[in-house]
Amino acid sequence: MIKEDMRFISNLSFTTLFLLGFLGLFIGLSAYTFYYAQGASYLSNDPKACVNCHIMREQYDGWQKASHHAVATCNDCHIPHEPLSKYVTKLKNGFWHSKSFTFQDFHEPIRIKPQNRTVLQKNCLHCHGEFVSQIATHPGNDRQMLDCIHCHKSVGHGPG
Repeated sequence: MIKEDMRFISNLSFTTLFLLGFLGLFIGLSAYTFYYAQGASYLSNDPKACVNCHIMREQYDGWQKASHHAVATCNDCHIPHEPLSKYVTKLKNGFWHSKSFTFQDFHEPIRIKPQNRTVLQKNCLHCHGEFVSQIATHPGNDRQMLDCIHCHKSVGHGPG
């Protein structure tokens, strides 16, 4: 009975050490990746954070030439303004952007996803809602919202 208890404890210790080692390796690699990818910069409002990954260079360069350059950053247009939604969206986008960049499985040219397009539309109306309130919907029974980006796609990222 004592030998069986000792074997159980020995196996338990080996399993525990293995799992702790694996967890430590995972945490270490995750921390290094976050450091290497300049992950903390994504929590800022600095547009240069968006070019940490090289595939966004064209969008960043276009933004510098666009009409909104002096009044809006990437976050002003592409991230919700409510604190919780803001960081949840940053977390989700950061994960999917880093995954797509790492595995090179993104569409060229880059396309905005429907959920992010909705955020962009809401942010257009956040700043310009009063100005466009009389023309922001299609006439008819359903009063469907007009898509700002359809006509004004060069506003954020310049002509292209």
